[in-house]
Amino acid sequence: EVDPSLQALESRQEEILKRLYELKSAVDGLSKMIQTPDADFDVTNIIPTDECSPLTTNGADLDLMLGKDYGALKDIVINANPSLPPLSLLVLHSLLCERYKILSAVHTHSSVKSVPENLLKCFGEQTKKQPRHEYQLGFTLIWKDVPKPQMKFSIQTMCPIEGEGNIARFLFSLFGQKHNAVTSTLIDSWVDTAIFQLKEGSSKEKGAVLRSMNAALGKTSWLVGNELTVADIVAWCALQQTGSANAAPANVQKWMKSCENLAPFSSVMKLLK
Repeated sequence: EVDPSLQALESRQEEILKRLYELKSAVDGLSKMIQTPDADFDVTNIIPTDECSPLTTNGADLDLMLGKDYGALKDIVINANPSLPPLSLLVLHSLLCERYKILSAVHTHSSVKSVPENLLKCFGEQTKKQPRHEYQLGFTLIWKDVPKPQMKFSIQTMCPIEGEGNIARFLFSLFGQKHNAVTSTLIDSWVDTAIFQLKEGSSKEKGAVLRSMNAALGKTSWLVGNELTVADIVAWCALQQTGSANAAPANVQKWMKSCENLAPFSSVMKLLK
């Protein structure tokens, strides 16, 4: 007779081997996607995106999204390196100013010796100074010697959010747009692709991304669906900073002009001149 404990051990081993095989298959699939940067965008051919709610002119309820803090002004504080300005965050600041009463400020940290004049005035002039409590949101940008942008919303309690893409996602969420899971995943995929491949990748990776963008923009006005999303903002800024804009194919060029026709993008264009 076979020892029951031995049988149980064999069953566990078979289950472990099965799970290892499944894990290997999953890793092989991910490896293929990493080696071919535009492969993951094939999903747009088979899964339709949902109709997202447009950016409203009135804005969303900040208390509902960020929590009510005893009536105090909600403060967003971002540290960024002036040697590589996070352009997408400046575009988002301009968009937020169209929908909320923003108390904007720019400062320079002692770790930075000098900051160009245009970056010190990147938020423009806030002509009407009102009492602090009359604003809905505080937005402070500190030029600091940091490896990547950092953001804190609740200064006392939260760890910083790091990376331009992650901060851009947070800021865009303040517009209250709603998407289904598929659309949200596509948006996240474009944001990551813009940051890690278009902005930081090799020339081969950049070329693959531009081809994928051109294909996607041949079907819709914006990268995901028919409304501007954070994916468009981050991708447009990445193209500007990498100097790839002039080499972009036709659909991408047309999309870039659509972006630049919006005031928040044109204001950032001035920083690049």
